[in-house]
Amino acid sequence: MNLDQKLDALTAHGTLYEKLDDKALRCFACGHRCLIREGKRGVCQVRFNVDGELRVPWGYVVALQADPIEKKPLYHFLSGENALSFGMLGCDLHCDYCQNWFTSQAMRDPASERAGQLVRETSAAQLISLAQQTDSKIIASTYNEPLITSEWAVEIFREAQKAGLKTAMISNGHATPEALDYLAPHLDGYKIDLKSMQDKNYRQLGGVLQNVLDSITLAHKLGLWVEVVTLVVPGFNDSNAELWEAARFLAGISPNIPWHVTAYHRDYKMVENENTSVETLIRAADIGREAGLNHVYAGNAHGLAGEYESTHCSVCSKSLVTRRGFSIQEYKLTSEGACPHCGTTVAGVWTNNPKDVSLNGLGMPRLI
Repeated sequence: MNLDQKLDALTAHGTLYEKLDDKALRCFACGHRCLIREGKRGVCQVRFNVDGELRVPWGYVVALQADPIEKKPLYHFLSGENALSFGMLGCDLHCDYCQNWFTSQAMRDPASERAGQLVRETSAAQLISLAQQTDSKIIASTYNEPLITSEWAVEIFREAQKAGLKTAMISNGHATPEALDYLAPHLDGYKIDLKSMQDKNYRQLGGVLQNVLDSITLAHKLGLWVEVVTLVVPGFNDSNAELWEAARFLAGISPNIPWHVTAYHRDYKMVENENTSVETLIRAADIGREAGLNHVYAGNAHGLAGEYESTHCSVCSKSLVTRRGFSIQEYKLTSEGACPHCGTTVAGVWTNNPKDVSLNGLGMPRLI
């Protein structure tokens, strides 16, 4: 059985679409808004039309691990807790530097054909049970693009909420209002990639910049906890002007949106660009702070980014959550998520049991 046959058998009727004439349909899962005619597939290759009905991925995972939530990265969303992280196959973009290309480019890149060997059938109930067994307070849809598997994510998130767990998506943010409205009642945290402020760069990656900008704005308006990541790629999006534009855009929505500027390394098809230096990351982080953002982080530079790895009070500047990589070394927030020095509430979703936060690398990733 080849990969498409295997995945097509693990599908269900979709929700995010409308029917058109002649058994065609319009899919709303991502910003492509694919017109899918009968017997054809969307850009993602995993959502397809059978006799005028949309079939969508369902009932499987290819990656499953209990990760520190810092790894996502989400720094203001139950910091110090584990997230049961599950991934599937496929993506609506085709970034040349993708670090998860083996799963994200399945059905598109022949080199990903073997990803089918990782498919494991499961149920929402089984995933909730695994989250409880691994002491994970969060369930996160990640590794590939979760928007294209929104229906399956909602099935899992409903059960997670019943069990008292928080939910998160680690996404490229190339969404639609319909998808975000559908997800919002079941979603707590949403990490969005802002890959560039140039539409020509987004077109190169297979997307549209405005779709991402609109998604960041709407996700925040809907009350989701939003954190934004920009992978800083030398020669692609690392100019002062572009970094400033990104930071000012976020600050215009809310100065409390955490912005993570993270280091690129050569991967997949983009191997000519230089790896991102620590100096470049700190320059980008400085720009974010100068642009008015209260919480800016430098990622993929474990132990080398100094103050930009930790969370500080935006008023008195005291260190509140000290990190080294994905490890929490000190956690000083109160149970109300406030600074113990000046009483300022720090924007985010925080534990109400600070004494239970795992410190110094305890609670590291566990394979399932």
